[in-house]
Amino acid sequence: MTDSPRRRLTAEERRDQLLDMAAELLVSEDPESVTMELVAERCRVSRPLVYKHFANRDELLGELYRREARRLDAELANEVAAATSIEEMFSTLVRGALRAADERGHLFTALRQSGGSSRTVRQEQRLRDARTFRAFVARAVEERGLDRRLGPAAVSLLLSMVDSVLAQWRQDPTPARAELLADAYDAIVSATLTSLADDAPGRRGS
Repeated sequence: MTDSPRRRLTAEERRDQLLDMAAELLVSEDPESVTMELVAERCRVSRPLVYKHFANRDELLGELYRREARRLDAELANEVAAATSIEEMFSTLVRGALRAADERGHLFTALRQSGGSSRTVRQEQRLRDARTFRAFVARAVEERGLDRRLGPAAVSLLLSMVDSVLAQWRQDPTPARAELLADAYDAIVSATLTSLADDAPGRRGS
């Protein structure tokens, strides 16, 4: 009995295979040593096949960064959308960001150091951030009755604090530290939203 022939990968599957290998190499090798030739060698394909999918190393790493950023954004967006309150949305976001930093931080750091974060990639991230901001503002105004001028400013500040939480966690990247920082962030969010809701038009003097 002969072995059945291996199924030929589709173009999309092959592209993902090459990106997966580039990601693996970035976190296991010196990022600067990751080349089109090395990706071809580890995937056991010809160099021309790799160049068929990506024009050069910069395009390969740029596409990897875009794919990973899109995947992370979709994952966090789905989790945040399932939250039942604005406070839970913020809490879900910060905990998801801490989890991602722990699980994928090395990859994103290597991608940035290797030039994967291009102008196009950064523009796409700004668009995703703007969408996130609008979703949080809409929920905060609807649920807590925040002032439509002050509310967006407060939401922007609270969202920007996620980067500060991540920066502090990187100084001591442990589960205990992550939980402590997430709890502190939750407390700040709750206090801020409560204060703004109390000062919202229609509630003053009630």
